[in-house]
Amino acid sequence: MELKDILSKCDHTLLSQTATWEEIRALCDDGMKYGCASVCIPASYVKQAAEYVDGKLPICTVIGFPNGYDTTAAKCFMASDAVAGGAEEVDMVINIGWVKDRKWEELLSEIRAVKAACGGKLLKVIIECCFLTEEEKIKLCEIVTASGADYIKTSTGFGGGGATREDVALFKKHVGPGVKIKAAGGIADLKDAEDFLNLGASRLGTSRVVKAVKAMEG
Repeated sequence: MELKDILSKCDHTLLSQTATWEEIRALCDDGMKYGCASVCIPASYVKQAAEYVDGKLPICTVIGFPNGYDTTAAKCFMASDAVAGGAEEVDMVINIGWVKDRKWEELLSEIRAVKAACGGKLLKVIIECCFLTEEEKIKLCEIVTASGADYIKTSTGFGGGGATREDVALFKKHVGPGVKIKAAGGIADLKDAEDFLNLGASRLGTSRVVKAVKAMEG
């Protein structure tokens, strides 16, 4: 797999609590230089970043992040606010407590509501695999497929476990044909990236792939 193909599927990510505008701007510069799919950044920087890249790179942000237990109304506001600021893509965290309570209808309704709030922009649904049983992951593949969301995503990277090859393979087996897969969290190098893409992921949430490429250039 060619390097540019891997980079074109990377959401170049910086979501640390201490992220500064200087760091976000550098992330955007790298995202544009290396042809990344998007930059994934905190919501407070979306408008500034969208103005900075001026259409040269999609801006992605996260809502209900990283815990997922905000109200549906709050998540919908966050999504519509992000889109109004210039976000092209939104990555939402599901309510994991609802999964444990088996509140399947509530989960489906929430994802549908957030999708509507995105106003036609891409929605990726983070199910945080490290907290779930295999049965729960399979059920959520069904729910995300039914919701009309664009992607199912493995992890926030803040939950104590990131993407695994097993989870991406499980998603590939159980999501509907209209749902793509994003692997995120713990993608350490180009070999990891290629493995996840070969297993069926269409996007990778990572900062390390660009760093690895820069190191090769250096």
